[in-house]
Amino acid sequence: MTSEYRHIPVLLDECMDGLALKAGDVFVDATLGLAGHSAAAAERIGRDGLLIGIDQDDMALHRAEERLRQIPAHNRPEICLLKGNFGQLDELLVQTALPGVNAVLFDLGVSSPQIDNPSRGFSFKEDAPLDMRMDPGQQTITAEEIINTTNEADLARIIRSNSDERWASRIAAFIVKARKAAPITTSAQLVDIIKAAIPAAARRAGGHPAKRTFQALRMEVNQEQQVLRSGLDAAVRWLLPQGRICVISYHSIEDRIVKETFASYADRCTCPPDLPVCACGRCPMLEVKTRKPLLPTAEEVTRNPRARSAKLRIACRLEEPEMNEAWSR
Repeated sequence: MTSEYRHIPVLLDECMDGLALKAGDVFVDATLGLAGHSAAAAERIGRDGLLIGIDQDDMALHRAEERLRQIPAHNRPEICLLKGNFGQLDELLVQTALPGVNAVLFDLGVSSPQIDNPSRGFSFKEDAPLDMRMDPGQQTITAEEIINTTNEADLARIIRSNSDERWASRIAAFIVKARKAAPITTSAQLVDIIKAAIPAAARRAGGHPAKRTFQALRMEVNQEQQVLRSGLDAAVRWLLPQGRICVISYHSIEDRIVKETFASYADRCTCPPDLPVCACGRCPMLEVKTRKPLLPTAEEVTRNPRARSAKLRIACRLEEPEMNEAWSR
């Protein structure tokens, strides 16, 4: 574990306010990590509450359990830790036999020990095999396979759609040309190819030139866009009326998915715009509480640079409408 892996919960106060937790609630931390947010949530739900933590990393689950068990027994909720990722939220929560939950938190930051482990190939700063699988025991496709077997057009699409990389087509072309000479197997090789593909003037701004491409490959290997959509949909289904969902994202693609998902549940009506009364029966399921995302303060960014790009969106599950109730538009 590198020195970078020090878990300081991002937007902690804003999350706790947004989740609106109370004694006895059922809280789901869909991205448990080292339980920074969960420890604060546990204090609010108390001994009558239930804390469900989800993570796909055994080390994180072990460390989180140690931290949560340090909460004094008189105020410690029941703790249920489940191994998996939030794309499996439905099947994981089915195991609990609960009718629903009061609050769900997603902290989408990439801070797991696996990602911070230089040998796993996630980092463009360390030379390592191009693996990038979050859970090697369950996944078979690696970044190396994508880099060396995907055609140029699809490779450009993967890079662009997962990172908004301006030079996606040029990077894909340089990768395809390089792999004709020899397979690309290490992160150092890929970094050199990306640097060659991006014009010098463009390399001088916007951080490390390989940052976006490495993000794109990690997201593709782990199907992060699809997993996020599945997790958000499941969370909305499991929320009880007046339940809250909070999502912290760290780049524009994640934030756009969260924004669009919340909006789709807040306005589900398919009636023509000129119809004065909703007739389709597709009533809103969420009320979006954040018209614009909440951002960290300058003080928080100084204290925790990881928070710099964080954005928090909050939504509330609406009461179930009566089946025969007419909803005015």
